[in-house]
Amino acid sequence: MRAPTRLSPSGAGADMMAPMLSDAQRRFLAGSRVAHLATADKAGVPHLVPVCFAVRDATLYITIDEKPKRQDVPLKRLRNIAENPAVAVTVDRWDEDWTRLAWVMLRGHAEILTAGAEHDDAQAALRERYEQYRTMQLAELPVIAVRIRRVLSWGRLAD
Repeated sequence: MRAPTRLSPSGAGADMMAPMLSDAQRRFLAGSRVAHLATADKAGVPHLVPVCFAVRDATLYITIDEKPKRQDVPLKRLRNIAENPAVAVTVDRWDEDWTRLAWVMLRGHAEILTAGAEHDDAQAALRERYEQYRTMQLAELPVIAVRIRRVLSWGRLAD
């Protein structure tokens, strides 16, 4: 098996630089419909959920949507990000033919956007990508903005 491809900034001021997604990684993400968002609380207890996503430049966006959820307690992913903004997002392809296996992992820090131009642009990008969002009232719902700091990938991304 091949080692993962690692793309991350290095050297002085690296945290201020955005990692570049390769064309193959961008195409893989664009062709994938579901990602998995990993968060952890302040004690490091992990939480993993499937999410819809859109990538713009060096940020991955996830909106909270209208699917039924508890209303009395904020979502665990939002509580975790408030306590610990370090997150990972993995998009993968599974196939019984293991020569087709592949994944892209994005690591970074998440911010919760509740309003503003970036919030609105992110929701527009997500509505464009997912027809189901077009009938939902998303304007008042938060968006998770993952500021990508590191990109890793493995396997046969092109297909």
